[in-house]
Amino acid sequence: MKTFVNVEKVLQDYERLYRELSQERILPFSDLDSTRTVHIAVDMVNGFVKFGALSSQEVLSVNQPVADFASRCEDAGIANYALCDAHPDNCAEFLTYPVHCVAGTAESELTDELKQAANFRVFPKLSVNGWLEDDFRNSVIDKGFDTFILTGDCTDMCVLQLALSLKSGLNRIDRPNRVIVVRELVATCSLPSRLPDTAELSAFLIMQTNGIEVVTHIR
Repeated sequence: MKTFVNVEKVLQDYERLYRELSQERILPFSDLDSTRTVHIAVDMVNGFVKFGALSSQEVLSVNQPVADFASRCEDAGIANYALCDAHPDNCAEFLTYPVHCVAGTAESELTDELKQAANFRVFPKLSVNGWLEDDFRNSVIDKGFDTFILTGDCTDMCVLQLALSLKSGLNRIDRPNRVIVVRELVATCSLPSRLPDTAELSAFLIMQTNGIEVVTHIR
């Protein structure tokens, strides 16, 4: 019978992964082709950043840094996209998570800091996986983007699912691609029943295993 998990080995693996991720990995802006690159801010909306049942200090802490990064992207000629939770009343997701980011409310709006920092093309999303939104997916494909910089929240949920779906979706249509997650610009909330540090480390491990780049900074 297979052992469920070797706890000692898991702890060793996480320690090694932590040391690896703690080393600075800086990606220069000059390495990016601005005509083929897009920055995607995931769920940097009031309902996760500032108020509401799923808002948290962890996500608030990356709000201004993501806004500053979006401004630098705009200066470099890199497009800024935003995927924003905007749920209908009584949607199925509310059976799993508390009511949040209802469409048409302030919770579903980008934070003022992001709005003021850069011009974003905003795509509402109805689930944790933004790739499932036709308008977003079609825009990514039609624009010919092949390099994707992901920021936002939550690292182990919406960011992770988008990163994996971008990679597999573009591989499926035989489009070479580069999916990059900026470690200092993503966050995982510490709501009840969650283990944010473990969840985030696990997400980074899954990303790297699937060919997604995890970098510390882009400068």
